[in-house]
Amino acid sequence: MDPRAAAFLRLLDIMDTLRAECPWDRKQTMETLRPLTIEETYELGDAILREDLPEVRKELGDLLLHMVFYARIGQEKGAFDIADVLNGICEKLIHRHPHIYGSVKVQDEEEVKANWERIKLAEKAKHGNGQGASVLEGVPRGLPSLVKAIRVQDKARGVGFDWEHREQVWDKVQEELGELKREVDAGSTAQAEELGDVLFSLVNYARFLGIDPDEALERTNRKFIQRFQFLERESRKDGKVMGEMSLAEMDTYWERAKSEIDLDRPASANG
Repeated sequence: MDPRAAAFLRLLDIMDTLRAECPWDRKQTMETLRPLTIEETYELGDAILREDLPEVRKELGDLLLHMVFYARIGQEKGAFDIADVLNGICEKLIHRHPHIYGSVKVQDEEEVKANWERIKLAEKAKHGNGQGASVLEGVPRGLPSLVKAIRVQDKARGVGFDWEHREQVWDKVQEELGELKREVDAGSTAQAEELGDVLFSLVNYARFLGIDPDEALERTNRKFIQRFQFLERESRKDGKVMGEMSLAEMDTYWERAKSEIDLDRPASANG
């Protein structure tokens, strides 16, 4: 037997045993698992950003356990089982890759993505009994706003609704910044709306640069945390107290942090 299949069957057998014999596992529902799954997903994302491959492997295992758990509960409800889940994703992948499993020709990854969105839209229209389906319906409402902006723009791009050149997007960023400044100077109640427009346009520009803005922001978060914790640690060594130092004093430690900390190391390595 393929060792991959053997390992997967072993997990299924363990899941069956736990569901039957463990009080905690037996009590779980899809609703109780949901927040845990979200947490595990963020932990996987964190490990990927830190390029911690042993941790990535561990977190992938945790997520795979959750997928098997949901499938087991679905089986108990008579709705679906793990075979339905696996066959469903296999059929979807085959259908949405006609350039691999069919006769469609593509030039690059952009054409692949465009085909994917067109096929997905057609599927939604078919399942909706002919009613119009939106390209954006596949974007979960509960996504964090920054991630949602990325997905919304990416899906619109998939059907050709996009800027042609990077410079156009930068001009839009500048336009939105100007509008925000005018509203701020006027003390307008539209400041929040204009700030949202600025952020949305910056996400667009990041996309044209080939940068994931969510990942970029998280890396900056980590960098700030590392530098701030250096400031706290080193000032404490000098007998100083946070909240009692002047901004100039704190800025001295901040500049030291910028020059002394290896920012590529995980935050945990810096205490």
